[in-house]
Amino acid sequence: MKGDTNEQALLKGLAHNDSKAVEIIYKDNFNMIQTFILNNNGSYDEARDIFQEAMIALYEKSQTDSFVLTCQIKTYLYSVCRRLWLKRLQQMGRFTGSVDGFEETVAVEEDLETHEKRNAEFVIMDRALNSLGEPCKSLLQGYYLKKMDMTALAAEFGYTNADNAKNQKYKCLMRLKKLFFSQYNIGE
Repeated sequence: MKGDTNEQALLKGLAHNDSKAVEIIYKDNFNMIQTFILNNNGSYDEARDIFQEAMIALYEKSQTDSFVLTCQIKTYLYSVCRRLWLKRLQQMGRFTGSVDGFEETVAVEEDLETHEKRNAEFVIMDRALNSLGEPCKSLLQGYYLKKMDMTALAAEFGYTNADNAKNQKYKCLMRLKKLFFSQYNIGE
């Protein structure tokens, strides 16, 4: 029972960006993943990459109220890493056969596909935002990331009033949307 409480505390810590929880999860699980990947045609760097992807997936899951972990963190991470690694081996043409116990892993393909798609969209959005230029980039960041109101934005960017700042924000948003979708459609 104590182990289960500790696992829940680690998940809660992960959800709240507690570096100690992340460190404990990393220490308790990375060597297992590293051994698995090294024993299956992988390198230390590949093990780090795969483990990081699994940690991101667990972090994002822990952020949702509906997520209930029905196994140990170790089992979840191993399952996610195993599936990610096998998928990568197949993509590189190095998957030569079956891996013992593959069927025993937790099914998470749909979550991973969603996660990978969202990450790709974030990369495209970041690229679009960086190619947007100033003052649009700073204006949108001020509004959406810094949560500044229109009056504060008007003062910071030298607009005569909040309505002019709002109009400019709209124009910038439309430019960003156009850049995003032009790059998004190329990537598909």
